[in-house]
Amino acid sequence: MSPRGFDRGKQQAAGSAASKTRKAGLPTETTFGGFPTALFEFLEELADHNERPWFLQNKHRYEQYVRGPALAFIRAFRPHLAKISKFFLASDRLVGGSLLRIYRDTRFSKDKTPYKTNVGIQFRHELGQDIHAPGFYVHLEPGECFLAAGVWRPDRDSLAALRQGIADDPVGWKRAVSGRRFQALWTLEGDAVQRPPKGFPPDHPCIDDLKRTDYIAVADVKEADAYRPEFVDQVARAFDAARPFMQFLCNALQLPF
Repeated sequence: MSPRGFDRGKQQAAGSAASKTRKAGLPTETTFGGFPTALFEFLEELADHNERPWFLQNKHRYEQYVRGPALAFIRAFRPHLAKISKFFLASDRLVGGSLLRIYRDTRFSKDKTPYKTNVGIQFRHELGQDIHAPGFYVHLEPGECFLAAGVWRPDRDSLAALRQGIADDPVGWKRAVSGRRFQALWTLEGDAVQRPPKGFPPDHPCIDDLKRTDYIAVADVKEADAYRPEFVDQVARAFDAARPFMQFLCNALQLPF
């Protein structure tokens, strides 16, 4: 199973029914009042006109309805994130911050469309260098909105450390992913290998989790949720419910939490 969300930019937007129910109201650059209906409308149109000339003609809409509200959300979420863990960053920098670039990296992809048709916001660990670091993630796309937490496509050394952490403390791992609050919101997703990884016994009590190559938890949210100013609080509650999971992963990677 492929992890959802961290590379959804290439997919076509869907959900025309949802667009009919969107509410009015635009957040300002400094105050988050909910994501505007125009954000999802822009993404729908971008999916139909994913070429540079159209984007340049409509870049002002991206800046006003997508980038501006996303940066306002990041700023509003910063104090909530600090309560969950002080080691994760909510950065509103235009380059290298929590808002992922809308420009796709097409160098190694058969899909040469230049722009992502979703909004991706990642609150990564302060010691992480890129999207593969431990992080919390918000994904907004017409027809598919969700949250994610964990480590996506870790490098070889990080993957080995995560697996060893589970192998050494299976009780702690089970406790982290079986809590009532976590189970109520989150589902483990991501890729896995077919055979037990080298060095791990096939009868290990957590063998299915040791086979994972992603350690990602996903929680679905409704598009309508994103319209509300209270979306900040909703996301904060969900990420707080994932704290034991994230703390286990950080401990396995010897990162502070």
